[in-house]
Amino acid sequence: MELTWHGHSTWHVDVDGTTFLIDPFFSNPHTERKPTDIKKPDYVLLTHAHADHIGDADVFTDTTVVGVPEMTGYMESEVGFTESIGMNIGGTVECGDAYVTMHRADHTNGLETDYEYSIGVPTGYIISDNKPTRTADTDSTSFYHAGDTGLMSEMKDVIGTYLEPDAAALPTGDHFTMGPTQAAIAAEWLDVDHVFPMHYDTFGPIEIDINELVEEVGSGDTDATVHVLDGDETFIL
Repeated sequence: MELTWHGHSTWHVDVDGTTFLIDPFFSNPHTERKPTDIKKPDYVLLTHAHADHIGDADVFTDTTVVGVPEMTGYMESEVGFTESIGMNIGGTVECGDAYVTMHRADHTNGLETDYEYSIGVPTGYIISDNKPTRTADTDSTSFYHAGDTGLMSEMKDVIGTYLEPDAAALPTGDHFTMGPTQAAIAAEWLDVDHVFPMHYDTFGPIEIDINELVEEVGSGDTDATVHVLDGDETFIL
C-alpha cells in the first residue's frame, strides 16, 4: 500500500493498483502539486464538506465519488460527478482491489463555509486490502484516515479493536480538531504501528510545533512511530 500526503488532509492511496484521493485540497503550503498534476484516481473519498476538504473535488468529476448520501448527492447535482457510491457509518464497500469502511468523526459539516446548511455527517475512512472481519488478520494491511475529528472512544472500542488499522493519519493542528496530546492518545487507543500527522500548519489557527506530537507519542503507552512527511512524500506501508 502506497500512502502519499499532499498536505493538509489530502492523501493519495494506492492499494494494488486501485487508487484513492481523499479530501482533495491543493491550496495548502505543503504541496507543490496542482490538482491537474494528479493522475486520475479510481475513487475520490470525501470526509465532509468544508472548503478545505472539497476545494478541488471539481477537478475529478470523471471519477467515482464516495461519501455519505447527502454528500454524493450534492456532488452529482451541483459539482458534476456522474458516478458515486453513497454509503454510511459502519458500512464497508468493495472498491476495486480494496475495501473501504466508513466511520464517524466528531466534527461539524457545514457545506463549504455555510454552517447553516448540513450535508450529512462528517466521517473518516479505513482502507484495507482485505475485508474486515471479527477474526484478526495478520496478513491484512489497512490505513485509517480519521478526517477532521476530536478524540472519541470509538477509536479504542471499535476502530482499533475491530478494524485494526496498521497506520493512521490523524489531524494534529488543534483549534478545529485534535491537537498533539489528543492525537497521541488516539494513537494509543488505535494501537497502530505508524502515525502520520495531518491538518496542521496550513493557516494561522492550526500552526503548531509538530515535535509536540512526536514527544507526546513517545511518552505514551504505544510503540507507534510518528512519520512527519514532507508534502508530496510517499510512504510504503
